[in-house]
Amino acid sequence: MRVLGAFLFNTLCNFGIGLIVAKFLGPAEYGRFALTLAIALTIQIALLDWTRLCAVRFYSERVRAAEPTIRATLDMAFALISFGIAGIAVIVAFLDGGRDPTRGLIGLALGVSIANSLFDYRTALVRARFHDRLYGRLVIIKNVFSLVLTGGAAFLFESAAMALIGGIVSLTGSVLTASAALSDAGAETSQARLSTARLLLGYSLPIITANLLYTAIPLANRALMTHLHGFAETGQFSLAYDLGLRAVLALGSAMDVLLFQMAVRAHETHGLDRAKAQIARNMTMVIAVLVPACAGIWATLPSIEQLIVPSQYREPFAHYMALLLPGLCATGMIHFAVNPMFQIGKNTAPLIGAALVGCVMNGLLIVVLARGGDASGLAIAQSGAAIASLIALLVFAARTQPHWPAARDLAAIAIGTGAMILVLLPLRNGPPGVLTLAAEIVVGMGVFAGLMLAFDGIGSRQLILGRFFAKPTEVQ
Repeated sequence: MRVLGAFLFNTLCNFGIGLIVAKFLGPAEYGRFALTLAIALTIQIALLDWTRLCAVRFYSERVRAAEPTIRATLDMAFALISFGIAGIAVIVAFLDGGRDPTRGLIGLALGVSIANSLFDYRTALVRARFHDRLYGRLVIIKNVFSLVLTGGAAFLFESAAMALIGGIVSLTGSVLTASAALSDAGAETSQARLSTARLLLGYSLPIITANLLYTAIPLANRALMTHLHGFAETGQFSLAYDLGLRAVLALGSAMDVLLFQMAVRAHETHGLDRAKAQIARNMTMVIAVLVPACAGIWATLPSIEQLIVPSQYREPFAHYMALLLPGLCATGMIHFAVNPMFQIGKNTAPLIGAALVGCVMNGLLIVVLARGGDASGLAIAQSGAAIASLIALLVFAARTQPHWPAARDLAAIAIGTGAMILVLLPLRNGPPGVLTLAAEIVVGMGVFAGLMLAFDGIGSRQLILGRFFAKPTEVQ
């Protein structure tokens, strides 16, 4: 559970630092900053993220000692690809002597992709060995560096480029502080094997392709948004999307860290059918958290905007967040509720098909909705694309003879979420502030939890009774 605490701490820090950067850069510079990060994420997923995925799946304390080829191959592949990206970054950034700021940002995006991939890959290795203390140390160091260097650069220079450089130094520096603990004595370069690289790529390529397509949708939309409405509007949109996506991914990832491993263990111990049953229970848990959480974010938006959103982003933030929330919820469902149904059976090709459906839907909706005074049409298109991908994925999943969540549990979640929204509407229309937000959280969670207990949704009644009222075991 220590790793879960470190994960949540990292998420909260990312929220805070993101808000600091947005405040000091202003909408136009933050638009450049966000677009550059979106490009960096796309590059990372396309070229380097497979090393993280393979570290999570194939690396462990046992593999570290018995099969050094895995680590050596991953390290060699990461180094070669990173050197290639760095060479391109130097050429792009300085080919014209630095006169074109757009080229400079693209060069920085390439640098950010290497630094972020390095941090993600190394921390994945640490988590795979269950070194929670080291993982926590890396997270703390990274966030301290990021607060000082990224936030400080935004404050001092009000420049997206300087903030991005601060981020690169923060990520790289945090890994260098623990370089000795992160090394494997037996994983020398000579141990790397091309055949092992092919095996690892074969596992991760379908997942990477699907994730790349999903990432391409918001990237293309932001680029079009910048063309149609300028960097300032892109910055307004990006803050809402980035914070909403981080919230959804934080909730989903926190559960996925524990739940998917339970399904893998069930598969190894009892077979595929038991694993599918566990995946269905996991899906119910994800739905029970993501759906009311997204509804709760919408209901509390006025107070959230008043309390944490910089003044120059208010009103557009709530407007765009409301349009994006259905798609963000669908995105969380795709990655943490439905994708595991395919991953547990090692049949990941349908993930690509569902992502392609989303890309097509995004394009069709853009044709109809893109023009207008702001980026509302693009926000709707982005949400529609995620929902279309989710529906397609569910259709594909139905052909795999899966276990599904119980209808009773889904009904309890739906009733609880609907009742929560109805109760929160009067508070939503009241004066925003700390007291209003606190009341909304307490009342909303109380209503949802109370109805889940009343209907025994996801076995909550038995879980509570078993946790707090279990009889002590008698000693024979």
